Amino acid sequence: MSDDEPVRLGGTRTPQLGTPTTALEPDFEAEGPASGGLGLVAPKLEDLVATAQLKELADSASRLFGMTVSITNQSGTLLAGSAPHSLRELPVRPGPAEAQVSTTGERYWVATIDLDARPLGKILLGPLDVPTARAKSVADHLLVSLALILHSGERALYSSTMHVASVAQTYRELEVKNRDLETAYAQLKELDQLKSGFLATVSHELRTPLTSIIGYSEMLAEGFAGPLTKDQLEFVQTIRNKGDQLLALIMSLLDLTKLESGTLSMRPMLLPIETILGDALSTALPKATKKGVKLRIERSPASPSVRADPDRIRQVFVNLVDNAVKFTPSGGEVLLSAREVDGAVAGESGLVLLAPVKKEIEIRVADEGIGIPLHERQRIFNPFYQIDQSSTREQGGAGLGLSIVKRIVDAHGGRISVEANEPKGTVFVVRLPASERPRPSSSGFRAPTPQR
Repeated sequence: MSDDEPVRLGGTRTPQLGTPTTALEPDFEAEGPASGGLGLVAPKLEDLVATAQLKELADSASRLFGMTVSITNQSGTLLAGSAPHSLRELPVRPGPAEAQVSTTGERYWVATIDLDARPLGKILLGPLDVPTARAKSVADHLLVSLALILHSGERALYSSTMHVASVAQTYRELEVKNRDLETAYAQLKELDQLKSGFLATVSHELRTPLTSIIGYSEMLAEGFAGPLTKDQLEFVQTIRNKGDQLLALIMSLLDLTKLESGTLSMRPMLLPIETILGDALSTALPKATKKGVKLRIERSPASPSVRADPDRIRQVFVNLVDNAVKFTPSGGEVLLSAREVDGAVAGESGLVLLAPVKKEIEIRVADEGIGIPLHERQRIFNPFYQIDQSSTREQGGAGLGLSIVKRIVDAHGGRISVEANEPKGTVFVVRLPASERPRPSSSGFRAPTPQR
């Protein structure tokens, strides 16, 4: 084969060079063998190799071999080099050879850039002032260099494409799961509202006849219907006591319903914390005395104050002290203490060191009872939850008290936690903002402005 004999390089079909560079005939299918049967769109030359790399390759080849090198994609768009104007004067219908001569007599060598028998673009050398064999050798060298780059680029492209497709599929699956969760959440919310409404209705309907039962039992005990024997009086007092217990349970259910629905109003005011604790201890004193449990308040040098609803904050500590007495054995002690401490930094972000520190009142209710295991210390604040779920448990109750306590504390902008009281017992720690207006919490409280 002579130096001027046409040779086809890098492809399986004859390149069409009779048209201008900007209008080279497309030779590219939407999907080809390189797609691997995955339905991926076959990439273009510029998808596999960055245009900057192509320009660097063309410029370095031009300097090294002393001839102009231009690279186009399969649609004829110039990507690197500078296609000479005389390229437009190549014959409209060239022969099968890749060595072409323009109408002005200038010679060019055009080679097809392909990947797995799929044409991606063209390499144009010329106008030539060297033998055709040398141009062919330079084109072969450029094609080999590009082949290595293209295979690497193809692997990287398909790898990233598959990764993106995988991420997109995961995202679609997450969207479906999110919609399912939203639907389930809406259904649960509706059921919760129905449950709250049912509890409110039942509690209200039970309270009305129960009030009459308690009232008539009181009148019987007072002798309004005539004198009672000792046994009769004992029975009537039992009816009254059990009625009071049932009424307390119904009131707890009503409070819980109001807490969950956000219809419980509060009227906060400035209150000395020691007054609140003293009131709670005096309420629990008869029960503690009967059981042989000592109640004590650890006095603080200063008497800190909190802004809170008197009835609701009293309910918190009456409940905590009552629980402490309930679980403390005879001869034990329940200790209450209060002090002012540094709380959370005001503001959630920013210059923490320069932000003001909020003062809090820390109230501790420590008992000497059986204690609460570490894994149970968060669950005890759930409604109707009790550590001892057996029907033979020693202590009664419906498991509502601590749930109500936590919601009331949250409504006052505070928080409650449980600590171990070594070597035995439990410490409930309540932290409330010092002399600050209670702010709404996630429990849905409405705290109206106190009336003057």
